[in-house]
Amino acid sequence: METFLQFLNDYTLRNVLLGTAWIGVVGGSLGTFAFLRRQSLLGDVISHATLPGVVLAFLAWQRREIGVLMVGAAGTGLLATALIQVVDTRTNIKRDGAMGVALAVFFGVGVLLLSMIQNLPTASQAGLDKFIFGQAAALVQSDVTVLLVVGGVVLVVLLLLWRELKIVTFDPDFARAAGFRVTILEGGIVTLIVVTTVMGLQTVGVILMSAMLIAPAAAARQWTDRLSIMVLVAAVVGGASGAAGAAVSAFGPQIPTGPVVVLVLTALVLVSLFLGRKRGLVWHWRRQRRSRKLADPDTVLGALGALESAHAGTVRGHPEAVVRMAVGQSAQVGQALAALREAGLADEHDGDWSLTERGRSEAVRLTRDQRD
Repeated sequence: METFLQFLNDYTLRNVLLGTAWIGVVGGSLGTFAFLRRQSLLGDVISHATLPGVVLAFLAWQRREIGVLMVGAAGTGLLATALIQVVDTRTNIKRDGAMGVALAVFFGVGVLLLSMIQNLPTASQAGLDKFIFGQAAALVQSDVTVLLVVGGVVLVVLLLLWRELKIVTFDPDFARAAGFRVTILEGGIVTLIVVTTVMGLQTVGVILMSAMLIAPAAAARQWTDRLSIMVLVAAVVGGASGAAGAAVSAFGPQIPTGPVVVLVLTALVLVSLFLGRKRGLVWHWRRQRRSRKLADPDTVLGALGALESAHAGTVRGHPEAVVRMAVGQSAQVGQALAALREAGLADEHDGDWSLTERGRSEAVRLTRDQRD
């Protein structure tokens, strides 16, 4: 407990922990909408496209102010999304191709500008190169305050537009028919994603920020089908990953925060993929085993009788797969057929199953009893 209190009382560690956790909460909440709208690559494009905005904002302001740099980053991020929209609607290039081009062009311009200003006297003090991979340790109290305010505004807007954003995300055609301004709302979602991406640049960096948006949503999707619960779980996963990454990097020697946060996120995604109550592989396998329960011999007997009736009473055999289809479920019929054979009600020749005379009489009786 004493070590934990010392950890919280440390100025730098407190800023890093609070900043990364808050970015995880906001990123997970907004990333849910990008994930559900199948725009996961958009977060990657926006994060890479913000680099030239950071450099240009520094050139214009000539000092490192997190608020100014965030404005510059948001500007080029929005410009990149606008360019993608124009290319997608006005040319024959598909949206994913436009995203790939925008990512390469904006990131290339950012790296070029970054290399060009390295000779400036103030460039070394700005630490702009840290925006590529992130440097959470550089967070100061004023930076955390800006992050808290901006993230709070993003979440408030999300709550105010919850109903509209929900409808546009799942059924944009219905939203248009209902009179919603779909284009404006979609632009609002993108703007919120841009702002959220910009928030995490200093902590996680341009390259890894997309993981803070998509990974929490991917993990949350394995646990629920309800949007409200999914957003809440994604926020918790993002916040916990940010806090855990900050704590691990603080106690380890020269361990960068951003990569550790992403590794924690990856671990939580893997756990969710296997153990998620709604879509996890373990529960999926369990449901499959339950659905493939053993078929009842009487049910299989009735199915064989129905197959003979369908063939005008002709005595002919049917493969096990056909019998399984006749049962009407993905059940295991092999043991039931073996039981019928031992009881003298069915017989098997070269893999085909048919009823014996006794079995045929029993099938007729079962059918009559079911009708009565």
